[in-house]
Amino acid sequence: MQNTERYSRHLNLTGFGLAAQQKLQQAKVLVIGAGGLGCPVLQYLTAAGVGVIGIADDDVVSLSNLQRQVLYSVDDLGLLKAQQAAERLRRLNPEIIIHAHLQKVDSSNALELLEKYDLVVDGTDNFASRYLINDACVLLGKPLVFAAVYQYEGQLAVFNVPGRGGIKTSYRDLFPTPPKASEAPDCNAAGVLGVLPGIMGIMQATEVIKLIAGIGDPLSNQLLTYNALSSESYTIQISPNAQAKAHTPKDAAEFRQTDYEWLCSPGTRAMPVIDKLTFEQYKSDPSALILDVREFGEWPQASFPHLQIPLNSLKGEFRKLEKDKIIVFCQSGKRSAAAAALLQEHFGDSKEIYTLAGGITALENNLYE
Repeated sequence: MQNTERYSRHLNLTGFGLAAQQKLQQAKVLVIGAGGLGCPVLQYLTAAGVGVIGIADDDVVSLSNLQRQVLYSVDDLGLLKAQQAAERLRRLNPEIIIHAHLQKVDSSNALELLEKYDLVVDGTDNFASRYLINDACVLLGKPLVFAAVYQYEGQLAVFNVPGRGGIKTSYRDLFPTPPKASEAPDCNAAGVLGVLPGIMGIMQATEVIKLIAGIGDPLSNQLLTYNALSSESYTIQISPNAQAKAHTPKDAAEFRQTDYEWLCSPGTRAMPVIDKLTFEQYKSDPSALILDVREFGEWPQASFPHLQIPLNSLKGEFRKLEKDKIIVFCQSGKRSAAAAALLQEHFGDSKEIYTLAGGITALENNLYE
């Protein structure tokens, strides 16, 4: 048994006690995404004494993260989130085991990674990851605690856990197929109130503890929506959707062959993509403009000549894009694909438009300041 003094408030809690604390100690939880949602989830599951916690994230800390990702400081800029989070959490509770998975979770590795854990928390911020994580959990029969934030509103749900009548639903029962990227911008483009991911992340941690300890009524087959401006929340029931099963991979082989990035970018599939070697050539091409569509202050900053116009401001700045070739980049390639689609729609065939595969994180370190 872990140190009883550390968990004395749990042990003294009516309806919780030693039995529930031992369940937490024996549990293995994987948190995918160590950002705005993942930070509070990780902090409270660590403090609660969950025996094994996995952190899966391949991103680095940028200045714009610090408005809401409270595990990090300016000293962490440019460093791997999962690694920095793991170091701090081990100091918070050295009695538990924390694994840092410094990798992007995709269809080639998700099943093997998720198989090692009892329960999965989705702390990601994009549809490709949400559908991938959901489908992997469905195939493996793993409970999934989901949350999402947008501007002033958050959503929370528990998927793949039987509710009343033994029925269990998944993310695809709520949204069978992905929306277009233009229909659902992420927080990089639309913004988010800094405290909101903290609120929703703590709610996720609460659902995890309830599921493991066997207390209360988990939000299975339900979607809770919270509005930070009004402090109001409401819950709707999620029913099985006939389309969900048809769109979910039927087995591991089909899952591994599914390109979730492609599926979730229906409006940008035909956009030409260049690799980092070709990008090097365009850097010295006087007819080419290199365009950064990230928000100001995102890390790493680019040391090569470029023009920076954030994606959410791009429509009003087309006049600045005078050159015949435009090479768009962002952090990972997602926003640049959306930006390239906007440019193609505006300029048509009058300009050559390309995106950098993998974004600035795919470039060599000597291109960074």
